[in-house]
Amino acid sequence: MPYLYPVLSRRSWLIGPLLLLLTLVVKPAIGQNTRYLLRGRVTNANNDPLPGATVRVLNTVLGASTNAEGRFELTANLAPGTYQLEASSIGSRPQRTTLTLGAETTVAVPDLALREDQVGLNEVVVTGTSVATSKRQLGNTIATVSGDQLRTTVPTQIDQALQGKFAGVQITQNSGNPAGGISVRLRGPSTVAGSSDPLYIIDGVIVNNDSPQLLDLGGYAQNRLVDISPNDVERIEVIKGAAAAAIYGSRASNGVVQIFTKRGRDGAPQVTVSSQFLTSQIRKKLDYNDYPFRFTNTANNADLTQEPVQRYDYQDRIFRTAVGTDNYVSLTGGNSTTKYFASGNYFRNQGIVDNTDFNRGGGRLRLQQNLGSKVSLSAGANYTLSRSREVPNGGINEAYGALTGLIFSNNFIDPSPDPVTGRYPSTALNIARTNPLEAINRFKFQQRTSRFIGDAQLNFTPFTGFTFDYVLGYDASTQLATGFIPTNSTAPTYSTGLARRADQTSILVNNDVTANYRHDFTEWLASTTTVGGTLQYQQSFSTVQQSITLSPVIQTTASGTIVSQNPRYLGDYRTERTIRGAFVQQTFGLYNRLFITGALRVDEASVYGASNRSQYYPKLSGSYVISDENFWKNGALGTIAPQLKLRASYGQAGNLTAIGPYDRFTNFDPVTVGTLPGLITSTLQGNNTLKPERQKEFEVGTDLSLFKDRIGIEFSYFDKRVQDLLLNRDLNFSSGFSTRFDNVGNMRNRGVELLVRGTPVQTDNVRWNITGTFTHYKNRITNIPNGLVTFPNGFGLVAAVEGKPLGTYYGTYSARNPDGSLLLTSAGLPQRERGIQGTFGADNTPQRAADGQPSGNLVNGVLGDPNPRYIASLINEVSLLNGRLSFRVQFDTQQDFDVFNFTQRVGSRDIFGGLARYEGELRGEVPKGTSTAIYNTFDRWIEDGSFIKMREASISYQIRPKFLGMRDLRFSVAARNLWVITDYSGYDPEVNAAGQSNAVRGFDFVEVPIPRSVSVGFNASF
Repeated sequence: MPYLYPVLSRRSWLIGPLLLLLTLVVKPAIGQNTRYLLRGRVTNANNDPLPGATVRVLNTVLGASTNAEGRFELTANLAPGTYQLEASSIGSRPQRTTLTLGAETTVAVPDLALREDQVGLNEVVVTGTSVATSKRQLGNTIATVSGDQLRTTVPTQIDQALQGKFAGVQITQNSGNPAGGISVRLRGPSTVAGSSDPLYIIDGVIVNNDSPQLLDLGGYAQNRLVDISPNDVERIEVIKGAAAAAIYGSRASNGVVQIFTKRGRDGAPQVTVSSQFLTSQIRKKLDYNDYPFRFTNTANNADLTQEPVQRYDYQDRIFRTAVGTDNYVSLTGGNSTTKYFASGNYFRNQGIVDNTDFNRGGGRLRLQQNLGSKVSLSAGANYTLSRSREVPNGGINEAYGALTGLIFSNNFIDPSPDPVTGRYPSTALNIARTNPLEAINRFKFQQRTSRFIGDAQLNFTPFTGFTFDYVLGYDASTQLATGFIPTNSTAPTYSTGLARRADQTSILVNNDVTANYRHDFTEWLASTTTVGGTLQYQQSFSTVQQSITLSPVIQTTASGTIVSQNPRYLGDYRTERTIRGAFVQQTFGLYNRLFITGALRVDEASVYGASNRSQYYPKLSGSYVISDENFWKNGALGTIAPQLKLRASYGQAGNLTAIGPYDRFTNFDPVTVGTLPGLITSTLQGNNTLKPERQKEFEVGTDLSLFKDRIGIEFSYFDKRVQDLLLNRDLNFSSGFSTRFDNVGNMRNRGVELLVRGTPVQTDNVRWNITGTFTHYKNRITNIPNGLVTFPNGFGLVAAVEGKPLGTYYGTYSARNPDGSLLLTSAGLPQRERGIQGTFGADNTPQRAADGQPSGNLVNGVLGDPNPRYIASLINEVSLLNGRLSFRVQFDTQQDFDVFNFTQRVGSRDIFGGLARYEGELRGEVPKGTSTAIYNTFDRWIEDGSFIKMREASISYQIRPKFLGMRDLRFSVAARNLWVITDYSGYDPEVNAAGQSNAVRGFDFVEVPIPRSVSVGFNASF
């Protein structure tokens, strides 16, 4: 790890003092303490054993976990005296008991019974870099989900598994490829030019989740979270919005997702083995044109002569039933001093497009070592090697691709290769496009990623109430992509062949120091003070090289002519970014009911000019557990609502993703004049006064339970305002530049989110849990330069329009009569509206000639909105036979949003005509030329994308065999995207041809559809 050395060497002054401090603290502690063995059992409210619960001695680093029988053993080197022992588990109220340790070294701990907590007020979460606190103290929401809840089906990656689990979170799978990219937005988009994906932290390590497009695959790209196996996840905490995430500073305006992986447990070694067999298939095909005739002349004239043809369903030859497997093994064990966890995983999944797949293999290791009762050391390492075979879809930057070839093809041409020569015919008569079968069978596009994530952590508790934590995190990945198109193919512009090689290496190091002190001044006043600092360093290297005019057979770039003068085809790029920050947070608790928290974070990021480099982010929150008041809990209100908390918070956070590390400078580009090398100024003018985008959010809400804690409700209202949006604005030609980044534009998201949990039935043999979520928000963007900014990945039809939601569809639209019917031409054809263009976001003024036909210039208007009016989910879980038989089903819905069906637009045009909608023109149901007339009448291609999906369904059965030392064996059958209710005519309303683009969403242009998947498998513990 050569790149880690400079970062560590600058911090070498810490090593000596820390070692000296450890020596002074640990030796006396060991010498004065007594070795105790604490034994006990943790149960639920029905006295059933509760496996996986955490038991810890407060104000020490000592802890243990319960086994399958709910029992624990904790060896503790402690001085004789009185201690508090706490048991906790996700979804339950923590339980404490007082222990008096004396001469007896073996201590029997009374059973600790944990009651279910639908609200989770006492659940412990991590709100700072490593500081744990109770939810009752928080003035904002933090959502938690366990790893077991994520693995009810077999997700490809972690963020995909989060779909539908939280309120206020919109998670969209943009592609049905086996490693298809995922977009995660917490409470709506927070930027225009940057990324709205949250900050991801794994075991204290800030990880890279970029989605580099090293190959032109039609907008599809992999998120790097695909490198992490969901089987290793213990739990996930989602911190939504600036009011909650302000303590993370300049990188947290999109929220924070904290992932905690599995760790070692006390006791004899335990082995877990699981294996799943997966199968996937296309859920829905497009209705294709099977009319057995075609026009002999496609020109828009009176010639209606037709000739017979044979039609082919290309989709049957492109898509397949795919299979895959997910295999996992883990080993855990240890004692109160040393704990270990090791795992290995191998995942292989075919894509539903023939000749595509994704393979991931890796291992994880974590060691924990207690040095006495006050100091704990932990180290973790995760290595992953993944490989994917890709088939390009084309459509965004290039004209080659399988699905692009499908939609531009004339499907009366047989796409099969010539049986004698093996040559594939061109399937598009009127435009140069690739034969889709040739793209699948002859093109070779591959990606490979090698990634290492590691951390070292020190936890120090020198005296009661004080903790000190240090985390060193390291994330390094190298992604390599190669592409090859052979000579003499049907690929447009690449008939002489194409070879491409691109790679990107990213290194991210974070150092975090946190000190926390809790002190009770009186019985009614408690104080918690937290201070911390961070130093983050990120480095990236990327190269790209592309050749054409290849030699026969050879597939490398060295065999052809290097394409130069275009950074997409040839380049070497290196970037660095440093972030330094510090924070202080103070919480006061009054009577353990009223909590007030204030915090301030200061950051310095190297991507901004010296005058704006230092940024301050404040936070203020309060919570009031009113149900703990005597008048409440002793009266009728306590019977109706046993728990009720009121909360409010305000905070600010920043976003660094909208510009690159050097975009504030006026850079130079290399140029060759004749044979002499030189430099020319970039078309992007520098701006050294840029500052981070700033988000200010106010949140108010309540958490309550009803009917003896059988129902839990979380409700929040949020108002998120983003200022100083970074936009690339056009400049006058006289400036000598074309564009410049400026802090202009504002955005606002206002909405509500609701989470309801309930247990309608709870007996010894039957348990029924219901979880429902609901999210509604409105997005508006204002102060846009010139009122309109269009985005290239939407072919100029997706824009930021003054006063409208981000990603609004904007273009020409149909002329209509006063009654709303289409205004047709004299030939009976639809036409576009003309008149006087209104201000962006305002209505246009139609104009009519004497004959009643449109006159004036073509006008553009707002056509649709990709933002759903609301998002909701409903999860039902039923367990029978004391939990041995379990059923689970999850429904997700998004309502009242628009999708731009660019696929239908192309496939219904006369010169292509592969989709069924064009049949009306062939059958004479509409005038010839209708498809040409509506091709650029873009409102005709905006469709309602509302849907209800059975996102997940599973059934499992557990047995406890008495052979091979097996503790339990669980068999399961699960499914994802089993069926969908929607009126959308495309493959799937969730896919997006622009990949993880934040601005271009709901743009459907022959992206791989999300498949229906079914898995069968087992999980065994020994």
